[in-house]
Amino acid sequence: MSILNLKNVLVADAITCTGVLALGLFALEPVATLLGLPVAIVSIGAWICLAAALPMFLAAAQKVPNAGLVKLIAVGNVGWVAASFAVVATFAGQMTGLGIVIVIAQAFAVLGFAILEWKGATPRLVAA
Repeated sequence: MSILNLKNVLVADAITCTGVLALGLFALEPVATLLGLPVAIVSIGAWICLAAALPMFLAAAQKVPNAGLVKLIAVGNVGWVAASFAVVATFAGQMTGLGIVIVIAQAFAVLGFAILEWKGATPRLVAA
């Protein structure tokens, strides 16, 4: 993956995190109702996204994104995926059908970001 592509992935990931943060801050009650989740869970997710977006924007702003930072971001994304499935497992009985679909779909999207970021941060050995 080129540096430009990695930066684009990081920016896209950071923008989606910022969007979740904005929804969690400015539409907390409607989002919680739409998903069928407690307000506290949606709020915690929003604040986690703030903490995640900052290093994503930082790495994307570097001339060459720091491989260690990008891998840390990818591992954090895998943690988010695990937490998303834990939320569904814990709250499925009260979640709306749409809420379950949204949480699972975004988990797979975040897993896609994690895979791309990890691959982008891993140097490739080129045979001579």
